Amino acid sequence: MTETIRFLMCAPDHYDVDYVINPWMDGNVHKSSRARAVEQWNKLYHILKDNAIVDLVGPQKGWPDMVFTANAGLVLGNNVVISRFYHKERQGEEPYFKEWFAQQGFNVYELPKDLPFEGAGDALLDREGRWLWAGYGFRSELYSHSYLAKWLDIEVLSLRLTDERFYHLDTCFCPLTGGYLLYYPPAFDGYSNRLIEMRVPEEKRIPIEEPDAVNFACNAVNINSIVVMNKVSDYLKVRLADVGFQVIETPLTEFLKAGGAAKCLTLRVTEPVLEDVHANEPVETRTIRLEGHLLDAGIMNRALDLVEEEGGSFKVLNFNLGIEKQSISVADVRIFAPSHQVMEDIMTQLIDLGAIAPPQEICDVNTQVVTQAGVAPDDFYVSTIYPTEVRVNCEWVLVENQRMDGAIVVGETPSGMKAECKILRDLQVGDRVMVGVDGIRTARKMDSREGKKNEEFSFMGSGVSSERRVELLVEQIAWEMRHIRDQGGKVVVTAGPVVIHTGGAAHLSHLIREGYVQALLGGNAIAVHDMEQAIMGTSLGMDMQRGIPVHGGHRHHLKVINTIRRCGSIANAVEQGVLTRGVMYECIKNHVPFALAGSIRDDGPLPDTQMDLIKAQAEYAQLIKGADLILMLSTMLHAIGVGNMTPAGVKLVCVDINPAVVTKLSDRGSIESVGIVTDVGLFLSLLIQQLDKLTSRYQVA
Repeated sequence: MTETIRFLMCAPDHYDVDYVINPWMDGNVHKSSRARAVEQWNKLYHILKDNAIVDLVGPQKGWPDMVFTANAGLVLGNNVVISRFYHKERQGEEPYFKEWFAQQGFNVYELPKDLPFEGAGDALLDREGRWLWAGYGFRSELYSHSYLAKWLDIEVLSLRLTDERFYHLDTCFCPLTGGYLLYYPPAFDGYSNRLIEMRVPEEKRIPIEEPDAVNFACNAVNINSIVVMNKVSDYLKVRLADVGFQVIETPLTEFLKAGGAAKCLTLRVTEPVLEDVHANEPVETRTIRLEGHLLDAGIMNRALDLVEEEGGSFKVLNFNLGIEKQSISVADVRIFAPSHQVMEDIMTQLIDLGAIAPPQEICDVNTQVVTQAGVAPDDFYVSTIYPTEVRVNCEWVLVENQRMDGAIVVGETPSGMKAECKILRDLQVGDRVMVGVDGIRTARKMDSREGKKNEEFSFMGSGVSSERRVELLVEQIAWEMRHIRDQGGKVVVTAGPVVIHTGGAAHLSHLIREGYVQALLGGNAIAVHDMEQAIMGTSLGMDMQRGIPVHGGHRHHLKVINTIRRCGSIANAVEQGVLTRGVMYECIKNHVPFALAGSIRDDGPLPDTQMDLIKAQAEYAQLIKGADLILMLSTMLHAIGVGNMTPAGVKLVCVDINPAVVTKLSDRGSIESVGIVTDVGLFLSLLIQQLDKLTSRYQVA
């Protein structure tokens, strides 16, 4: 018997499944056998008594789960942190456990009443005494880990539980003697699994499969080289034996009905303190403010869901609800995260939702100076498509040249402070770049419409035809384009060669000729195949009138490239009468600027194609400026590129037969974006029809 190891247990005199507070209880209410439960508990009790000392706390009527003493509290040395149970069904246990520990001479710490923490069910000491693994996500709040670190003076490693079946850390995680770890990886999020892998060497990790996990193999009691558990597979038994552990199985099926097994039924009350182990700062905290129509626009729910989905936790400090329909609401929320990196990820997304630090907390931005041209500081803030402001000298300054995936540079000019987005390659030594997430806010509009998910329209894509839905959407786009043209606005088209292959060249030419397009973006291919069709009547060697391949047609596009190169440019080909129709012809004749971005696969290329990628991006960005609407026609590469350099507020219409392209566009999160999954040739045909109808109406009027 090991005199130095003691456990606390509680006899199952009043044990039963009286309610449902975890998935295991569902369907098992009052289906547990008291006699079998007593028999199984006694077997476990005697196994432990043969190898350690077992103390008992008296069972109390009305509190059937008191038998699960692991949840009484967390012990380290002579200190104990008493549990604050999440569910009211167990909160009545707290004073009985507190009394027992006080009688035994422990220093008792009590958490705030509204801060759930469920003891050694959610906090397990590394068996080498180096740190404390602490779980959160279902029963214990992340912020409780700060108290544990402070009161117990130990490093706390926070692990987020994501599978409701494993609602306590000890149901899926069992540190073993010698630094070994028995655990079920799917019960944790990605960050937690990486943390485990960083702290526990691969040769010490013993991951288990689901059949062992659901038999609560991890809910085991470890006494030196002995591991006591409910049930274990032969494979896992051998795996444990190979590293020096003796497995003792003892059935605990009656307690599994309540969601517990060997570890849940015991609390180790002798946990030695190592003098060279001390506390860390396990939980990072930030306070944010949300303003706007927080409830009817769904902003509050989205923000709080985001925090939890990303591995954090929160506490609403105050919430002032707007009284009138037009009034805004204001909420201050404290955010908790298990690490600085997780906090930065959460805060970056909350900023996109309009969150800011309370005004009194932030007066200036955090910046670092660029020391190497084209290289930002490590912690630089990555800009988004949304209008952004930064806090400089206690004033909010609007960021200029807003775009996605840039850095924000802050500087002083004769007219005052200035902030602007720069892409990494444009950063110069001496630039002051925004770092972190403090002092940043977005100015995006938050109304109830934004809570609605962007729709993707699928043409004939389901059991019910969506043809009419596409036509309705095209009608709206046609009206918008007509309005923009008549108001002297700007429509930019980015298109791929599929436009030509599907017979859309005539329609796109019509749009340009009638003044609906003010700039064209594409690659080498759309121009080549447009001019191939215009000059030779084929596209990729296919006769566009008869729909059949032409003998030797695969050479046509090269002959066209050669012809244009001989002319020196597309404009020269038009002037010389070589090119007399088509998309590129209409651009030249109607003075519509275009940019052709080259790629490694381009033939020729055309003399107008910009093969310097950086220069091509700059040409695209220049033509996008001032756009009211961008029409993206079957070009995944160029559509995604254009989307990334377009600020919020510009209407985007993405048309592609490939749903992945439409989905990628919608991932920008812009409410001005709409995707249409259909054939681009058909779309252009419908668009021309709708525009012609509008023209007829105006003429009649």
